[in-house]
Amino acid sequence: MPEVKNPNLQSQGPGGSSGGGSNSTVFIWLLMLMALVGYQIFFNKPTPPPAPAAQSQQNPGAAGAATPMPQAQPQSSGAAQKSARATPAEAISAAAETETTVENELYKIVLTNRGAQVKHWILKKYLDTAGNPLDMVQPQAAQFGLPLALFAYDSGLSSQLNQALYQVTVNGAAPAGTGQTSAASVLAPATVNFHYAANGLDVVKTLHFDSSYVLGIDTEVKRDGVPVRALVEWPAGLGDMEEFLPSSVTRSQVRTSASSQFAWSINGAQDQLAAKKVSGNATFDQPYSYAGITDLYFTAAFLPDAPDRATVVSLHNTMNVPGNLSDPSSAKTPADVIGLAMGDTSGLTKLRLYAGPKSTAVLATVHATGADGKATGQDLTSLVHFGWMGIVAKPLFFALHFFRNLLGPGEYNWGWSIILFTALFTLLMMPTRFMMLKSSLKMMRIQPKVDAIKKRYANLKATDPRRQEMNAEMMGLYKQEGVNMYGGCLPMLVQMPLFIAYFEVLSNVIELRQAHWFWLTDLSMPDPLHILPILIIISMFFTQYITPSPGMDPAQRRMMAFMMPVMFGFMLWHYASGLALYWGTSNIMNLAMQIGINQSHIGKEMRLIAERRAAKAGGNKTIQGRK
Repeated sequence: MPEVKNPNLQSQGPGGSSGGGSNSTVFIWLLMLMALVGYQIFFNKPTPPPAPAAQSQQNPGAAGAATPMPQAQPQSSGAAQKSARATPAEAISAAAETETTVENELYKIVLTNRGAQVKHWILKKYLDTAGNPLDMVQPQAAQFGLPLALFAYDSGLSSQLNQALYQVTVNGAAPAGTGQTSAASVLAPATVNFHYAANGLDVVKTLHFDSSYVLGIDTEVKRDGVPVRALVEWPAGLGDMEEFLPSSVTRSQVRTSASSQFAWSINGAQDQLAAKKVSGNATFDQPYSYAGITDLYFTAAFLPDAPDRATVVSLHNTMNVPGNLSDPSSAKTPADVIGLAMGDTSGLTKLRLYAGPKSTAVLATVHATGADGKATGQDLTSLVHFGWMGIVAKPLFFALHFFRNLLGPGEYNWGWSIILFTALFTLLMMPTRFMMLKSSLKMMRIQPKVDAIKKRYANLKATDPRRQEMNAEMMGLYKQEGVNMYGGCLPMLVQMPLFIAYFEVLSNVIELRQAHWFWLTDLSMPDPLHILPILIIISMFFTQYITPSPGMDPAQRRMMAFMMPVMFGFMLWHYASGLALYWGTSNIMNLAMQIGINQSHIGKEMRLIAERRAAKAGGNKTIQGRK
């Protein structure tokens, strides 16, 4: 991990203060000092000292690589004299802690003047598992700091900035209320200004609210008139991470912090890093279009007004939670809690913060700063990450969204959209199912020839090289008869990517979070009554039972008829009920189609061949296709 240096400290240059230069250098410095003293004695006309040298900016390295913070340039002697002579600014602070609430249709944000931070960031359109409006400020993770705190490289300064009592003005007017604790409530659009000054420290933080989820933030911290690099923080966690709540509080059984990520875009190239890989207190000076932290469904992302001067610090802490969330007394294991801070290398920070749902429709309206200096850059839709199956999962989500809009805003329509899409997909897959049946029928017709080949080589050991001759002879037979030995696997090979894509969609798309369908209260959570997994086991068993399987070993057939349904049912017992709804719908349709196929001439011929083989085998009991 790179060493994090304080850019607010003065640098002594290479070699520190010790080590002499050449004699000529010393002589030149003495002459300059004598000239300066003589000028002051004889002319005695003080002039304004030169402004401090600007901080040197470090060239960006490779995208996403951590780089040490550049040190500030040494102050000139004139600047030092100015600091020494500066008259302390008038102290500005509040007498008591107060709260200011800003609301619009989407959120209710409660600000405290202690540190000019956020105590509650409540999203009105989203609920927690207890049915209350979700608070983006995770209460347990708040021990690491509150949103909009200031991060400075001096821990003492950070503490002072975040504990001071700021004076507050709302749209230029003082908030209503007096006494030890007072509160003001305003409706967005609004501007809330916080100001604190004491002992040479001057801090101004201005927040701009509008009707969207985006908040504008301007901060400036000066010490003795010199800008101090202080970054705006989202220190740790999001409100959906309910695994951190005490065991007595209603909470989700999903460990959402395990899926949290540090996500960013540099020069339009998006990337993300899993929480466990995020370094703590690592500084990155890069042209960030945006940088944020995400969990499964929510995000807090900073968008700098000047990406070329953006600086980011990644934050990483851990909290112990029960290894089994359904058993509060189980052994505790550490869970990662990440955060970040963003600022401007100049010391004057202007940025925007999006704190809200990872809704593709909403994220598409939020743009980073473009080349024209306006919010015309790339949008934030890349924060919705569909995993390695995104090439299938993303179109799947848009298809479900299309059906959802087609059905209207009904309470159960996300569930119905899953059923409709699955039904349409299954019907489109019918040609592959008929291809499988034709391949199976051909396999049954040539099975006596296959058995004859196997019989000729039956006495050979498995390691005998002549086994290769048997395999070559069988492949030649398949080719001659036009049999595709893998034809029966085609429907499953096509279904599995869709199965994985459904899993990714249900695990990452907030539109399906807490979506209802009859007894299913949340399509992204397991079936609470386990009705769908049981239905899947039964439907898969009957489908396997009535499907003819030519040439299959009886033991393999029993495994397919019993083990496969149990395996899928057990898996879907613990996964999203929306996934079980898809698989169950597909199974029921496949069962109905198989019953119809068994009544066709293909099905009847397959059943007749199977019955003849069973009779010839002398009553060997195998599970055959049924009507």
